[in-house]
Amino acid sequence: MSTPAGRTTARGPPVLPSGSTGLAGVAPRARYGAGMTVARSVLLFVVAALFEIGGAWLVWQGWREHRGLWWIALGFVALGAYGFVATFQPDPNFGRILAAYGGVFVAGSLAWGMVVDRFRPDRFDVVGALICLAGVAVIMYAPRATG
Repeated sequence: MSTPAGRTTARGPPVLPSGSTGLAGVAPRARYGAGMTVARSVLLFVVAALFEIGGAWLVWQGWREHRGLWWIALGFVALGAYGFVATFQPDPNFGRILAAYGGVFVAGSLAWGMVVDRFRPDRFDVVGALICLAGVAVIMYAPRATG
């Protein structure tokens, strides 16, 4: 369903000719420029990782480490918050955002383990995480035709 640029649909925010909703009716790259869009996207991936990995860790602690239902409940809240973070990504494609986030999740999980659980990754963990992050860069930030 397409609407003229700037028109609000019954289901949500304004829809631009590109299909993106942008912010305040302005396409993300036009409003922020490419560098700001990438910085915002990276920050959102970090926030998403903190909510998802932190939420999963809280559930793990509550259940596997017998810390109680409050830990599990807090984990559910964090996981729910994670679900909203992706909606703020500048790219309008759900599949692309979640595919790229998968790579962030891999690297972020290893980093979380290092900081919180004193996990020491081996060289294969590090190489695998770097490969995943390279995939994130290709999926999210490679130049694409806009037509």
